[in-house]
Amino acid sequence: MKRTNLLFTLSLLFMLVAAVRVSARERYNFNSDWKLQVGDIKGADGRGFKDNGWQRVTLPHAFNEDEAFKVPIKQLTDTVAWYRKHFRLPREAKGKKVFVEFEGLRMGADFYLNGHHLGYHENGVMAVGLDLTPYINYGGENVIAVRVDNNWAYRERATGQRFQWNDSNFNANYGGIPKNVWLHVADNVYQTLPLYSNLGTTGVYIYATDIDVASRKAVINAESEVRNESKRPVSIGYSVEVVDADGNTVGTFGREPVSVAPGATVTLTASDTVDNLHFWSWGYGYLYDVKTTLLVNGKAADQVVTRTGFRKTRFGNGMIWLNDRVLQMKGYAQRTSNEWPGVGLSVPPWMSDYSNGMLIDHNANFFRWMHVTAWKQDAESCDRVGVMQMLPAGDAERDVEGRRWGQRTELMRDMIIYFRNHPSVIFYESGNESISRDHMIEMRDIRDKYDPHGGRAIGSREMLDIREAEYGGEMLYVNKSEHHPMVQTEYCRDEGLRKYWDDWSYPYHKHGDGPLYRNADASAYNQNQDQLAIEMVRRWYDFYRERPGMGRRVNSGGAKIIFSDTQTHSRGAENYRRSGVVDPLRIPKDAYYAHKVMWDGWVDVENHSSYIIGHWNYKPGVVKPVYVVSTGDSVQLFVNGKPQEMPKRDYEFLYTFSNVKWEPGVIEAVSYDKDGKETSRTSKKTVGEPKSLKLTLMQGPEGTYADGADIAMVQVEVVDENGNRCPLANDMVSFTLEGPAEWRGGMAQGPDNYALAKELPVECGITRVLVRSGFEPGKVKLTATATGYAPETVEFNTIPVEVEHGLSKFNPSAALKPRLDRGETPLTPSYYDKKVDVKVKSAKAGYANDKVANSYDDNELSEWRNDGRLETAWITYELERPAEIDDICVKLTGWRQRSYPLEIYAGDELVWSGDTDRSLGYVHLNARPVRSRFITIKLKGSAADSDAFGQIVEVVEPKAGELDLFKAEGGDKTNHELRIVEIEFLETLRK
Repeated sequence: MKRTNLLFTLSLLFMLVAAVRVSARERYNFNSDWKLQVGDIKGADGRGFKDNGWQRVTLPHAFNEDEAFKVPIKQLTDTVAWYRKHFRLPREAKGKKVFVEFEGLRMGADFYLNGHHLGYHENGVMAVGLDLTPYINYGGENVIAVRVDNNWAYRERATGQRFQWNDSNFNANYGGIPKNVWLHVADNVYQTLPLYSNLGTTGVYIYATDIDVASRKAVINAESEVRNESKRPVSIGYSVEVVDADGNTVGTFGREPVSVAPGATVTLTASDTVDNLHFWSWGYGYLYDVKTTLLVNGKAADQVVTRTGFRKTRFGNGMIWLNDRVLQMKGYAQRTSNEWPGVGLSVPPWMSDYSNGMLIDHNANFFRWMHVTAWKQDAESCDRVGVMQMLPAGDAERDVEGRRWGQRTELMRDMIIYFRNHPSVIFYESGNESISRDHMIEMRDIRDKYDPHGGRAIGSREMLDIREAEYGGEMLYVNKSEHHPMVQTEYCRDEGLRKYWDDWSYPYHKHGDGPLYRNADASAYNQNQDQLAIEMVRRWYDFYRERPGMGRRVNSGGAKIIFSDTQTHSRGAENYRRSGVVDPLRIPKDAYYAHKVMWDGWVDVENHSSYIIGHWNYKPGVVKPVYVVSTGDSVQLFVNGKPQEMPKRDYEFLYTFSNVKWEPGVIEAVSYDKDGKETSRTSKKTVGEPKSLKLTLMQGPEGTYADGADIAMVQVEVVDENGNRCPLANDMVSFTLEGPAEWRGGMAQGPDNYALAKELPVECGITRVLVRSGFEPGKVKLTATATGYAPETVEFNTIPVEVEHGLSKFNPSAALKPRLDRGETPLTPSYYDKKVDVKVKSAKAGYANDKVANSYDDNELSEWRNDGRLETAWITYELERPAEIDDICVKLTGWRQRSYPLEIYAGDELVWSGDTDRSLGYVHLNARPVRSRFITIKLKGSAADSDAFGQIVEVVEPKAGELDLFKAEGGDKTNHELRIVEIEFLETLRK
């Protein structure tokens, strides 16, 4: 601890003890007892307006929640709705400051208190704060009214400009107040709130510096923006207490008092070294409470508790470090709405933890929220479960200028201030499409002003050649770098319903069968589960083989679009997107388990496992392929103990057994390493005939609260006599609900997706339904019936919640514990070098020697090309040293569509000849190793075009990256054209 003198230290300790007993800051749950009415109602802003007949709701609550997954995104109702709330303050609040915090509204909102207009908020994304103090009635009833307009075409009042992110392709329009609301009561000398929107304040900022992971220590820094709204100068001291997850104080420090004039705003800071820290990590959501207390004229006057975590990051050399360990990003580009059937995004915190925690369950490590920033509840959830976040502010799919760019920078500023204490936030995204160098610098300056010490990289999609970006990465293709890391921002758009297993299983959906999309084949968006899982393996392989340890230029992973099926733009048969690896009720598809196998490691695979895609219930006579996803070097398959023919291995992890005859019993896959030692095994068995329904209650750790907003989820399965789920069951199930609860239902393939229906089918033997608690506690009983089965019932009692005059101290996330599943960051390496890159010293070509360096400049927006004549289609590279090059890794222009016939020579010796594969980025040419300093790549004939990934398209027609989308001038004329974007010469390290 830093010491100034003994007197100050004793004084500080005394004041800290006092601070424990006295805290003038109160934070109330302000979600209860709102009234809702849809329509623009004259006079609804007035204090005396009669709202007796309005709908009673508990926030968060979108007024159009009934439409969640029922209608296409463009048909979500956009109109004006009013929310009103009557409340009274406790007596001890008299004369204090009163603020309200809305975590977010959609879209534009006007706020009124007791008939007075407080202000408005328009961006539809970020939290907003309002000072209620001037118009508050301390001794009686208050009425707050909010008018919300969620028009798809909403325009900014001052400029008439639309907001780029209010887009009906990707930003589901759950209108009204779909997020939480809090009321803050503080003394007139107080720490501000991190609510720049409207209030213009920045709040508390906690961060760590001088982090020593191995020694478990760091300097903890606290900064608080403080205002003196009293009428006289005051002496303000500042103390900080760091409390660990077990409630133990692990650090106390502070600063000497300063004099602050009336009306003045100052920033108070303090710091000290804290030992024995637990660093936040992937799957290790260790959090601390940092209590910052103002000591006004020697008395504790205001305390703010900031829940945060400490971790160390680094970005460079094409890689990402977390707590000194290299990490390849493995996760999802998730729609920020993160919605559920029947309720949209407005779910209780336990459901956020359940959904986000599923990433940890299957070895994913990050969310890249799409287009708009996350809801604070999701950010807090990611903190707890140990999932990293890439946060955008707000955008669409292009750079913009003028006022539209101004809207984006303002939202970035407000977002950074609001989220900078969340350890799970690792990246700030400046654009869902490439932005200019000047715009990147401007965004970086905003980060440096408001979060200079948070260890968060700021970048944008693409940024392939802009070094001012701290990370980049294309949307659909594979990039590499030796400078800022490349993380693919959304790959693999393929869609498929969870309902469809394969071509041999009920309901016998032919793989790819569905309507055209914009008059084009849409088979990639109507896939069966088995092929969707295979596509996950195929796509991840492109990133895995370019991981750290595979040369100088590497890829840092990617975000598969999306995690859970979402009510946004789709291309398949349904009216919502089915690209998720789980369905909207978070029931996994087989693709989920494929990722679980491949992703179990920070970079290299660290724990071996296997998974058999599909089920083992077929009709006699069926002969079909069986697919096994495995980390082993070989796999053997057994049917009832009988070995099957050896498989074909593709994409490192996929083993295909082509003709397996079904017979009832057990199918088992056993995986081995190169030495024949078993590494993992997995099996599936034939399930018996359906015998009964099985109901499983899913709820928060303490049960379901009677607050009008909590949700209990009930899982419904059709099982055999041994309780095993029947994978082909599709029975229609009817539900009856009794007690103080509201039916919110589930969904399935069918009319209106069975939204809110009380009769719906299980799919593949399973479904789930949602029940929302009422306003009063009591017994809730849900009964499920289906033809041929006995009725099944689940019962639970809802827990009372104390609400007094519209205020509550109930915090629905208080009982949620951090997940520490994966343990602290290992101190061991996460990968071992398997290949080394031998640098190019110089090169000469048959044409355009002045541009030949473009082929090895670590810039994927540049290329070398010849003039279309065969005699000029060659380059000879001189390496920095003689080497036995056995892997030529090359990105060739038009890589998705064009195959090049090449010859490669080491000196004068031919070491490779053939046609290059089409890919999503790089191809590897496995050459015969011949020691040489000179490597020549030469075209031996005309290139051939044929799209190998035919349905990779954008929502908006792209202009970004002409090389990758094969739009370069003259790109349709192959002739004898050789075009190289990047080439690397790799030498495998021998053990």
